[in-house]
Amino acid sequence: MSRSIAVVNQKGGVGKTTTTVNLTAALAGLGKRVLLCDFDPQANATSGMGVDKSAASPSIYDVLISGAEPEKAVVSTKFGDVLPSNKSLAGAGVEMIGLEDPQHMLRKALACFQDRYDYILIDCPPSLELLTVNALCAADALLVPVQCEYYALEGLSDLLSTVRLVKKGLNPQLSLEGVLLTMFDSRTNLSLQVAEEVKRHFPGQVYATVIPRNVRLSEAPSHGKPIQAYDPYSRGAEAYTALAQEIEELHQNA
Repeated sequence: MSRSIAVVNQKGGVGKTTTTVNLTAALAGLGKRVLLCDFDPQANATSGMGVDKSAASPSIYDVLISGAEPEKAVVSTKFGDVLPSNKSLAGAGVEMIGLEDPQHMLRKALACFQDRYDYILIDCPPSLELLTVNALCAADALLVPVQCEYYALEGLSDLLSTVRLVKKGLNPQLSLEGVLLTMFDSRTNLSLQVAEEVKRHFPGQVYATVIPRNVRLSEAPSHGKPIQAYDPYSRGAEAYTALAQEIEELHQNA
C-alpha cells in the first residue's frame, strides 16, 4: 500500500511545489516508487519535473472531469512519475460542485495506484477551496511547509481548522505527517525565532531536517529539473535527501 501525502499550506510562496518536486526526486533516489500528483492549476510541479504542462494530455483535470483513465495520464520521468496538471484545473472546483461526492473525486482517481507506488505526493494549490479539500480527503497525511519569515504562522490556524473538519466528516484517518521549516537562514535571528515558535506550536511534529535558503533551489525549476539533477552537491539537494531519509525512517519505525 502506498502512503499518500498532501503538501499543503494555503499561504503562497512557502515552498510547497519546491518540496513536492524535490522530495519526489529524493525518495525516487532512495529506490522508492513515487507518484507526484500535481493538483495546482499553476502546474509548476509538472514543469519542475521536466514535463511540458501545455502538452500534458490527458491531465488530472481530464481524469476528474472527463473520465480519462488515471493510468493513461501518468508521465514517467527519471525523477519519478507525474500525474500532470495544467490551467484547465483552475475551473475544476466549480465544475466539481455539481457532481456526485465532489470531495472524494481525487481519492477515487488515485485508488488504482495504491499498490503501484510507495509514496503518492500531492502538490496543493494555495487555497482552502474544493481542490485542497479533495487533496486532504485523498491523503493519509499532510506535510506543511512553513517559511522561516515573520508571518510564518499566520493562516495556519485556518488550515488546521479545515483539517479538523475534514477529519471529522470526510477522512477520519488523516494525520499530520510533519511540519517542514523552509527558506531557513541560520545567520538571522528571525529564522531561529520562527523555528522555535513553530516547534512550540507543533511539539514533536517538526522535521529535524530544515530546508535552507538556497539560490540553486530557486534556479532548478527554470531548467525543468529537481535540485538533485540540477546541482546534486548543493545544500538544497543535501537537505531534501536528508528529508527523504527522515521520512523513510519514520515510516519504517511506525
